[in-house]
Amino acid sequence: MAQLKVLCLFALFLTITELFITGVNSAATFTMVNKCQQTIWPGLLSNAGIAPLSTTGFILQKGESKTISVPTSWGGRFWARTHCTEDSTGKFTCATGDCGSGKIECAGGNAAPPATLAEFTLDGSNGMDFFDVSLVDGYNLPMLVVPQGGAGNNCTSTGCVVDLNGACPSELKVMSVGGENVACKSACEAFRKDEYCCAGAYNNPTTCKPSSYSTLFKKACPSAYSYAYDDKTSTFTCAGANNYLITFCPSPNTSQKSSSSSSAQNQEPEDSNNQNNDNSNNEPSTINNSMVYDGAWDISSASSTTTCMHVFSSPAIAGAVAVLAATFQLHRQLF
Repeated sequence: MAQLKVLCLFALFLTITELFITGVNSAATFTMVNKCQQTIWPGLLSNAGIAPLSTTGFILQKGESKTISVPTSWGGRFWARTHCTEDSTGKFTCATGDCGSGKIECAGGNAAPPATLAEFTLDGSNGMDFFDVSLVDGYNLPMLVVPQGGAGNNCTSTGCVVDLNGACPSELKVMSVGGENVACKSACEAFRKDEYCCAGAYNNPTTCKPSSYSTLFKKACPSAYSYAYDDKTSTFTCAGANNYLITFCPSPNTSQKSSSSSSAQNQEPEDSNNQNNDNSNNEPSTINNSMVYDGAWDISSASSTTTCMHVFSSPAIAGAVAVLAATFQLHRQLF
């Protein structure tokens, strides 16, 4: 009995600690996974007026993953730089997605098009997260964004899992020094015409229409932005998502199903042909909010709360345990 009292007090301490640390509006995380057959260098850029994150660029070897924490109400974008090199003077450059900093850290530099972008505004209108995968600035790699732990009718996966470099029209192709097709430009970037860029007289949804080039992107990747006013089918929202899984070069035949259930977290969605995805190695471990102790003790379970209430002989202590446990449960359900 004495040991159980100690365990309950320890659980109570951890509950209070977590509530103070996480607060009501806990920050979200982004987990980036490299399933490409090559090394990539993700770039990160905060929106104007928002402080930069702890890192603005890093290396991600084949099969590696990295989780980044972001503050509440953060907004910005992620992308992958490819075919990067460092010269004898230490200057770092990339064939696609280069941010112009000359270093692995982008330090406020944006992705040079063409580049596949994942864009986010957290805790936006009505407290919702808004996100999309955009091909408006062109394409360099397949990308899939999977929200985890969120809710909402439009809280689902989005991205472009098709290799558009192979299907890219010749006038949009970007070739590496070695002659490899490494990216596909947007028509705006390739031709610099207002009708492709939604600029000038075309700077509104009435006059700016999909082009034959943006339609090619849209057919290949229906949920991704293909041109500036492609909002209706390309913007997604979630309430309460605790992590966004961003996979570069995901399995090619994946559908875009919601990943809100805990059993599906940190997995790519099942493919439309009911084939098994390869999630064998280098996938991040499951992310959740529960804390499990040795001896199968879970402070998030109702049974453990009841047990602690009966263990303490003092009604005041038992009441405190009950109130804090209920507060903790409400915190988790709401946030």
